[in-house]
Amino acid sequence: MLPHPLRLFVLLAPLAAAWLPGTPGSSHAKRTLSHATWKRTINSTASGPGAATPYHAASGPAPAPAASHSNDTVSSNWLPYAPKLRGVNLGSLFIVEPWMASDAWTAMGCGGHESEFDCMRALGQAAGNAAFARHWDSWITPSDLDQIVALGLNTVRVPIGYWMREDIVYRDSEWFPQGGLGYLERLCGWASDRGLYIILDLHGAPGAQVARNSFTGQFAPAAGFYVDYQYERAYKCLEWLAELVHTRAAFRNVGMIEVVNEPVHTWEDAGQAASLVGSFYPTAWARIRAAEGRLNVGADDRVHIQMMNAQWGSGDPNAGLSDLWFAAYDDHRYIKWAGVQPTRGDYLWASCHDDRGGNWPVIVGEWSLSVADEAEWGGGELSLERGDAVAWYRRWWAAQVLAYEKQNGWVFWNWKANWIGGRNEWRWSYQAAVAAGAIPRNPDDAYSMGACDGV
Repeated sequence: MLPHPLRLFVLLAPLAAAWLPGTPGSSHAKRTLSHATWKRTINSTASGPGAATPYHAASGPAPAPAASHSNDTVSSNWLPYAPKLRGVNLGSLFIVEPWMASDAWTAMGCGGHESEFDCMRALGQAAGNAAFARHWDSWITPSDLDQIVALGLNTVRVPIGYWMREDIVYRDSEWFPQGGLGYLERLCGWASDRGLYIILDLHGAPGAQVARNSFTGQFAPAAGFYVDYQYERAYKCLEWLAELVHTRAAFRNVGMIEVVNEPVHTWEDAGQAASLVGSFYPTAWARIRAAEGRLNVGADDRVHIQMMNAQWGSGDPNAGLSDLWFAAYDDHRYIKWAGVQPTRGDYLWASCHDDRGGNWPVIVGEWSLSVADEAEWGGGELSLERGDAVAWYRRWWAAQVLAYEKQNGWVFWNWKANWIGGRNEWRWSYQAAVAAGAIPRNPDDAYSMGACDGV
């Protein structure tokens, strides 16, 4: 997520015995398998994709979904026991976005640099690795995850870059921190122990999926992702992530992998968008499923594969797909950049009448309380300087929750942020907005606040 016209599932109620993470009496969260005869033998010491040891010990090849299977028939063992996903992004952990983490960025020695690539090139590999390790160790802690659970949330989305798989990085021309996998594994273990559903999001793609955006991990002058050799590196990263999910205990609550965050829009480059939906999406799908097949993962235990939905503007994500078994879709909804007049009335109307449907199932994977830049401060009706600002933003939060729960749920951007522009800008931070009173401690409150009454 980057602050400019931004780029960037829970399925409906479980159909059978639900996956209930953190079931009382269990030592840690586990999925309930669809096939009771299957057993798990967890090997948490496997290292690298070549050393993967599956803990889905089914015999024979992974069963192919029947032709009649469609997205309205899903395995509940991958889903939280709740009617909707409600969660937060853990952004600026594995891809730091300087605009929203300026204090941490400066403390790392990265002040003045646009992206991780630029900072690492300036610091050098050894010093950069040490700086990023300190950040990974402190930005998100068990205390953060405890707070997330206490606030009635059930999901975390974890943005990562392709360089997490270090053997696909071009060491002669790319500068990225090393050593992130251990911290990612630790984080997923913490989240799994607390019963949180996890979405792994390929937020930064090889070559950068858009130009001049630090969310890609680099501030590339042009989008260089949409070529075969860069796609190949992304496929290798995605199939590796799928192998980790099915072979390491810490990743046991990862139920979804997003194949690329906020790709190019058709109006920005129609050829690149066509390549995305016609080539990248179907091949990424096939490579993930092939990785699962090699591990004998049953059809009902595969990950959900997530793509940006048609409303994002890159085209129909299903155009090149012949199989939609456990497909999922991401929508990013920032009213801030939606062309809505920056008034309280217009913002409420837009949210109360919003419909993010189309592909199914859709999760609104990024949204916030931020408003148009010119309306953020200065005493206007959307300014935080107004005495009734907190009350109004609480109402608008509820209106957005009601809108996004018409779909399959939501993930707020972001869980935390440093002060933005020298201010406590809680409109981008769920944690800070709760502390300010703009978001209630129970998401169910959205349904009793009358946010859209008379709108």
